[in-house]
Amino acid sequence: MRKRIAILGDGGWGAALALVLNENGHGVTVWGPFPDVIEQIKAAGENAAYLPDVPMPRSISWTADRAEAARGADAVVLASPTRYFRDVLNSFAALIPRDARVVTVAKGFDEKSGKRMSEVANDMLGRSDVCALSGPSLAPEVARRTPTAVALASPDDEACFELRQIFSNNRFRVYTSRDIAGVELGGALKNVMALAVGVSDGLGFGDNTRAALITRGLAEMTRLGAALGAQRATFSGLSGMGDLIVTCTSRWSRNRSVGERLGKGEKIADILTGMKQAAEGVWNCPIARDLAREMNVEVPIINEVYAILREGKSSSDAVAALLARELKPEN
Repeated sequence: MRKRIAILGDGGWGAALALVLNENGHGVTVWGPFPDVIEQIKAAGENAAYLPDVPMPRSISWTADRAEAARGADAVVLASPTRYFRDVLNSFAALIPRDARVVTVAKGFDEKSGKRMSEVANDMLGRSDVCALSGPSLAPEVARRTPTAVALASPDDEACFELRQIFSNNRFRVYTSRDIAGVELGGALKNVMALAVGVSDGLGFGDNTRAALITRGLAEMTRLGAALGAQRATFSGLSGMGDLIVTCTSRWSRNRSVGERLGKGEKIADILTGMKQAAEGVWNCPIARDLAREMNVEVPIINEVYAILREGKSSSDAVAALLARELKPEN
């Protein structure tokens, strides 16, 4: 059945999901905050800033008008970067229909509260059924119909199953989960680990180091996630291990690329200047570190990434600190 879908966020991920939903026969409207950018996309038939060389069908609508975007929506996709998520949602809170399904696809934490994005959305919208979609889903590949599998999570089975039908097709496979905490935490924490892998790549280390960081990074994610109420098994799935692998290894990964530049000696302020797209790990690393301290969870990789980002520690010193830690059993 054809649905009217509002996507709040005109970046690469929002645009890629617009293509998926449009292919599925739904009426898709993408909202972006800047009218001039929206007009450029409409005129060119391409979201050149975020998905260059990917044609955007004329059947997808683009608008900077909030009321127009939300009007009559059967489902609302929250696709703004985490840093802007709260402000964007606040501007839409009174416009989103009460009976619309709502799903967040932003991967990270709210800077103000440290909460997961579905928690923020539920609080702001006065709901309890906001879903979360996450997994190994690089926007440029999804936009080009590369076969992809993701996890869609909610404690509300009806909402989850309905959204699964809306999103799924023969190139975009959606699995469901009730562990919304695990699905969201996997998506948030893997970005910090991708920064660490990028640093390793920038320092010129090899595949052994990358594999060690991914594996030990997954152990940290699982420990912290379990302490925050997630199921450990979720981190072995698409939104944990799957997303971690792709974000730590792909040429499309912004977080890995930022880490690589750090490893080569660039300063984080210089790297972020002029970046068009968000590197969520940079914003969310301090929150992950604070959550780990609050829960008394050991997260040495996260701590060293924080030291590089916020304390000016050199990449080589961070590696030395990790390797100098007390020897212990693997767990």
